[in-house]
Amino acid sequence: MSEPLLVGAWDGVVSLRNGVNNDGRTVLLVEDNEDNRIVYTTILKHYGYRVLEAHNGIEGVSLAREAHPDLILMDVGLPGLDGWEATRRLKADEQTRQIPVVALTAHALAEHRAQAIAAGCDGYLAKPVEPREVVAEVRRHIGLADSPPPAEGNGRG
Repeated sequence: MSEPLLVGAWDGVVSLRNGVNNDGRTVLLVEDNEDNRIVYTTILKHYGYRVLEAHNGIEGVSLAREAHPDLILMDVGLPGLDGWEATRRLKADEQTRQIPVVALTAHALAEHRAQAIAAGCDGYLAKPVEPREVVAEVRRHIGLADSPPPAEGNGRG
């Protein structure tokens, strides 16, 4: 097993160890709640996905640009740069616009789903969400952890 990729953050700049591993599908989890990070990371790793973690929107945008993950799970209620704005920035950036972003939110109203679509999210999960539902949504967008990249997708080819 390789070391975790997230080494540290200095003023929103995230550093990677060992570069980007292309052996499996990579999910970037942008979540400020440590308990949620532990649960989602554990289940995703159990199913074979590599997981990168960011604790806020600034780290998430930076790490997405640096690591080019296959999918981003984006909490929308982040401190500082929230998940809505982080998603808008990623979708406006040619380097990252093809990466699917799935919103994770405690807001379950229809208007919040519409807000997620307007921000550029490709999926929407309302918290609390069963961890296996998270895996199912990840699979829906990028396939199994060890599957080849989709023919059309996030630009990683």
